[in-house]
Amino acid sequence: MKKESIAVIKQLLESDNVTGTLVNELRTDERKGVQQLIERYDKKKLNEHELEQQYTRMCWYEQKSYVKSHQFIAGIDEAGRGPLAGPVVAAAVILPENFKLLGLNDSKQLNEKTRNKFYNIIKKNAVSYGISILSNQEIDQVNIYEATKLAMYRAIDQLDPKPDHVLIDAVTLEKLPCSSEAITKGDQKSVSIAAASILAKVTRDTKMKQLHETYPVYGFASNMGYGTKEHLEALRSYGTTPYHRNSFAPVREASPR
Repeated sequence: MKKESIAVIKQLLESDNVTGTLVNELRTDERKGVQQLIERYDKKKLNEHELEQQYTRMCWYEQKSYVKSHQFIAGIDEAGRGPLAGPVVAAAVILPENFKLLGLNDSKQLNEKTRNKFYNIIKKNAVSYGISILSNQEIDQVNIYEATKLAMYRAIDQLDPKPDHVLIDAVTLEKLPCSSEAITKGDQKSVSIAAASILAKVTRDTKMKQLHETYPVYGFASNMGYGTKEHLEALRSYGTTPYHRNSFAPVREASPR
């Protein structure tokens, strides 16, 4: 075989435009640059294999539901239960049965660039999705747990078609018209819940970045409303904003008297 230049080999491997035979031939190429490219190619293939396995594991709850003749399976998750400011956001997503997005995982496990990319892919390909935003005032009225459940119900209500089975991250919803499962750490075990977690987090993060433009001293663009040292110091110095959760003890305790 004619030896291709390292630049050509690099292009072939990165584009995945290679056969197994060619890869095996390249393994015998003594050029250091080629061996480095092969090592990088092997790592990429191993990572893809691991992502395939992970995705298969995360489809287990969905596949179990399809076997039971459920057609529209919704994943539900929320973002923002713990922060001292901003809304709580819930999302509900029904994915197509043949949906595949390697790397899909709990939104907190992904970097911002990947979350934003997946956010657009999920919205574009979902059978249906719903996103519900409950303000800090609503949270103060009913408490964060009840507000989270209310946001989930509202997100489910937006779905069309309606789900015939619902997978929920760690919360039990008693008033659903269909069957459901509450799954501990569901955003790491179900592709549908993971997809919902991404829609919820990206929506909430976007809102907090918008609030940062008006209230920059609280650091909302980086802390997303959580009680960081910077945030608590700003509360003590400047008091609360209209977007703080006054029912949360750290807000009451840190506010100027």
